[in-house]
Amino acid sequence: MKFYSTIQEVNLDAAIIEQARKFANDVVTTIDYSDSNQTFLEKIRLDHFVSKLGEEAAAFVLSNYTSVIGPDYTIYEAKQKNWEHDLLVNDTGLAVKTQTRSAAVKYTLSWTFQSGEKRKDIILQQPEAWVVFVECNDLSHYSCYVYPPFQMKELVLGEPKLPYLKKHKKVVYAATLPL
Repeated sequence: MKFYSTIQEVNLDAAIIEQARKFANDVVTTIDYSDSNQTFLEKIRLDHFVSKLGEEAAAFVLSNYTSVIGPDYTIYEAKQKNWEHDLLVNDTGLAVKTQTRSAAVKYTLSWTFQSGEKRKDIILQQPEAWVVFVECNDLSHYSCYVYPPFQMKELVLGEPKLPYLKKHKKVVYAATLPL
């Protein structure tokens, strides 16, 4: 899955940005993240919006090299929700993690995984699983910077900067990526 080795810049079409925004607005009412101390609806909406932008940017880059399926814009009922890969690349699942530039300015460029008692990203238990990291420049037209794919076993998982998140999250900092 190592089709490229440098960070790729993607400028998303306005129609894709609007589709991601609509998805975030529609999905926010179907989600309950109170078990991971996230109840602020605007933050949840923004997270889903930015996540879709990252998935679209990653799909765009990877489709230059191979077959890509996704992202999925289906709104699932609560009982139907489960962890699925964000993209399928040549029938191999791929997770996409996205951080905004404004958050990177505050907390350092990094990507977060759920790692609490009640909510844990299953990819943390899958060393062979693939992930792509994306920085989304929310300060200027949502241009995205797509990092090369990595397997989980290549990554250094650290602690978040905010003390209250340490029991619930693990973080991969851009400075630790094996580029």
